[in-house]
Amino acid sequence: MDGEIDFNEGIGDDEIYSEKEEFKDINDFNQEREELILEGKKFIEAYKKNLKSSLRNENSVIYIDFQEMAEHSPILAEEVIKRPDETVQILEMAIEEIGLAEKVRVRFFNVSKSHDIMIRNIRAKHLNEMLVMEGIIRQSSDVRPQVVNAKFECPSCGTIISVLQIEKKFREPSRCSCGRRGGFRVLSKEMVDTQRLVIEEAPDMLSGGAQPKRINVFVKEDLVDPKMEERTTPGSRAKVIGVLKEVPVPLPSGGLSTRFELAIEVNNIIPLEETFEELDISEEDEEHIQQLAAKPNIIQLLRDSIAPSVWGYEEIKSSLLLQLFGGVQKQKKDGQKSRGDIHIMMIGDPGVAKSVILGFMANISPKGRYVVGKSTSGAGLTASVVRDEYLKGWSLEAGAMVLANKGLVCIDELEKMAEQDQSSMHEAMEQQTVTINKANVQATLNAQTSVLAAANPKFGRFDPNQGIPQQINLPPALINRFDVIFTLRDMPNIENDTKVANHILEEHQTEAKEMLIEKGLFMKYVAYARQKVKPHLTDAAVKKMRDFYVNLRNHAVVEGQEMRTIPISARQLNSLIRMSEAAARIRLSEFVEEKDAIVAINLLEYYLRQTGYDEETGQFDIDKISGTMKASQRNKVYIVRDTISTLSQEIGEIVPFEKIMEKLEGKLTEAEIEESLQKLKEKGDIFSPRNGHYQRM
Repeated sequence: MDGEIDFNEGIGDDEIYSEKEEFKDINDFNQEREELILEGKKFIEAYKKNLKSSLRNENSVIYIDFQEMAEHSPILAEEVIKRPDETVQILEMAIEEIGLAEKVRVRFFNVSKSHDIMIRNIRAKHLNEMLVMEGIIRQSSDVRPQVVNAKFECPSCGTIISVLQIEKKFREPSRCSCGRRGGFRVLSKEMVDTQRLVIEEAPDMLSGGAQPKRINVFVKEDLVDPKMEERTTPGSRAKVIGVLKEVPVPLPSGGLSTRFELAIEVNNIIPLEETFEELDISEEDEEHIQQLAAKPNIIQLLRDSIAPSVWGYEEIKSSLLLQLFGGVQKQKKDGQKSRGDIHIMMIGDPGVAKSVILGFMANISPKGRYVVGKSTSGAGLTASVVRDEYLKGWSLEAGAMVLANKGLVCIDELEKMAEQDQSSMHEAMEQQTVTINKANVQATLNAQTSVLAAANPKFGRFDPNQGIPQQINLPPALINRFDVIFTLRDMPNIENDTKVANHILEEHQTEAKEMLIEKGLFMKYVAYARQKVKPHLTDAAVKKMRDFYVNLRNHAVVEGQEMRTIPISARQLNSLIRMSEAAARIRLSEFVEEKDAIVAINLLEYYLRQTGYDEETGQFDIDKISGTMKASQRNKVYIVRDTISTLSQEIGEIVPFEKIMEKLEGKLTEAEIEESLQKLKEKGDIFSPRNGHYQRM
């Protein structure tokens, strides 16, 4: 039409349609928002009483049962999943308008399983949606403040400008209403506590040889208060409910990459794993526990509930039971702590159910960890320092012994760990701490953990005539830190073989054998004992253990020997105390009585008879367990050494082998002399200037 201006000239039909659609979408969005606000108010009004009871006054947090909300308003529940940021804001506004609380924070729990997702299955389509995932916390940063709002003053007109800090970079006002640009003075910053966690898929959630995937999660405000932080330390298992966000990746050259990282902005984090000391015990539970404790055969009932699929090993199962209950940690007058945790090692032939026992024990302990020595490094067992790409520094990553703090770590194939990795266990087992001094990170982590380890002999089968250090690839100092060491031998025996065969075949013929005491009650019994019972040694128990210790150490010297054996040391006395305290705990007794001391003594004698009995002397010898040579061997070495010294004065410094043989004829065999000479050479007491001749250093 002439004289009219077509404002759509040069604009394609698609663009006009797009503009109209966008306008329509905005109207629809506003209408949907109004409906959502109304729906939110209805729900808050309907559940006002329940929500008020969940309110935490100190930080204005209200916990909403997602399933309840979904039953009342499926639309509201769907919006929480699809548009969580806006919907949560609407619910918080509704709560404030009704007058339940001010500056409230809404947190969800009991979200239906249908919304659970594996970390490996998270994709770009899930961005800005509410997700629920479960896993183990592997890393945690320090709690640090983050600015959420900042107020600025304009120097020109004095206007106060408030800027929400919703991005990573600190934002300042671009301009003031008076026209001024830049140079604004910061008046105040509103800050909240924040923390970064790394959550990893739990091994029991994976299939086949799949490797666990990780994701960063960011928690803030009440979710990082000290009580919650204690329950979300590395190693804790948790359920995370939060919104998936994209995180820009900066390029080294400046600017941002087109590839983004994913992270979870947490709405709620629910710890799933508790130590024995943290398990809730109801009044009904306590009643059942007291009824159990009153049974005269309670120790046998609990013992037979340990690894019911494995036949026999009564003494070993008794010691494992004591390990679960543990002794009492004490603070000495000099400030040092005496551990209450009991460490046990099993050395055995192939196919004697060591791994089955370890797997059961890791499962029955609330913070149990199962690791295999061959695939575990010292850092993976204790702790390591890793690069933190978010904080641009270094952060600590806990290993199995720290992850199992106040729990149990089960280490299979301990002898296959590298020597330097084995040495990293020394501090963790005795001082029960892990000290890290690497990459400008200095930290001491708690590792109040009981250790249950299994090892295989070097030559496949255990030889009772050889000492433990000669049969497994472990340093004596590490062996010495175990309270008891048992050998599991595969010895053909018609009666025992028949019982084992019947036990295995019955399991395949019928349903798997269950624990005599149901697992939940068993765990609560242990938890109750550890929480409530701190037994004290009675005079009778002290006398029993002292007499055993003194009498065993002071047997007469064996005739013809220059050195007496050392049957036990002070370490074994401490082990006796820990085991007797655990026996008292099983009975829920506040006092360690003589019968508890007898339980501990019987187990220690069984262990010593298995691994520390010297057939030559007919006595217990602790050096056979943790020394480089037993006393009878050491005595022979000293005889040979003294003989060389005597001969060197008689015939000259260089002594031929034949002269040593003549001097010791009838006292030592040729093989014993050769073995002793080799030991003296290894120690540097003698050397061989030429073949078949020896000289003192």
